Amino acid sequence: MIFSIKQEFYKLTHKKSTWIAPLFLLALMLMAAFAFGIAEGKLLMMTCFDAPDWIMFILVVVGSTTFSMEFQNNAILTLLYKANSKIKVYLAKFVVIFAYDLLLHFLAIMFTLILKPILLGSRYSWTIIYQYQQPLWENMLKTMLVDLMTTMLLISLVFLLSCLSRSNAIVITVSLLVIFMGQSISDELLTFTKFANVKLMRWNPFNMFNLTRQYYNFITYHATTKLLNPELIMGTMAYLLIFFILGYTVFRKRKF
Repeated sequence: MIFSIKQEFYKLTHKKSTWIAPLFLLALMLMAAFAFGIAEGKLLMMTCFDAPDWIMFILVVVGSTTFSMEFQNNAILTLLYKANSKIKVYLAKFVVIFAYDLLLHFLAIMFTLILKPILLGSRYSWTIIYQYQQPLWENMLKTMLVDLMTTMLLISLVFLLSCLSRSNAIVITVSLLVIFMGQSISDELLTFTKFANVKLMRWNPFNMFNLTRQYYNFITYHATTKLLNPELIMGTMAYLLIFFILGYTVFRKRKF
């Protein structure tokens, strides 16, 4: 298992996209700062300049290539031969992407600490009480923690799609559609269909991708999700486990 993890770290650190992505994240955070403006400074600080949305996009691209490229050049066969176990290969990839996810969130916090005095000055203090009767610094840290759950749910879905399809383009497209259209799909299910009054539909997987957004904008998103934050967290963790198991099952039964 350790050997497999070391291999995955080696491959990840030797990809150009791994090192370009943080710069891409910083650029998008700057764009968010100018798009929202100083008036939304507290929200920008809480969300690390809208970093959760940008990190999702990065993880879709990086996570999808984890499998697709190896499927295309048959490098996966070498990994399976050396690891002697498919679960070791699958779990190693998941652990390494999780570590990269942690790094991106850490960098988002560091970038925020740098950008805040430059772009927002001293107008907003980190100790100002903002949402949930908590200081801004606590809002920010908890938003990043919550987003780790959301992004790992996304990665488990990306891994599942990658094992179902050899096409990297399909995996990226479907994953991005889930991210950016999942809210609309869930809203349709819960509002305009014959299932609107079925409480069980609140637990549809598309709804769970609203977790981070609802945490930093509860009033708006609660009206859409119809679930409380703890309920969304439970649903997110449950679907993360379900997608992980389904992904590994497909990977285990796939012929290479």
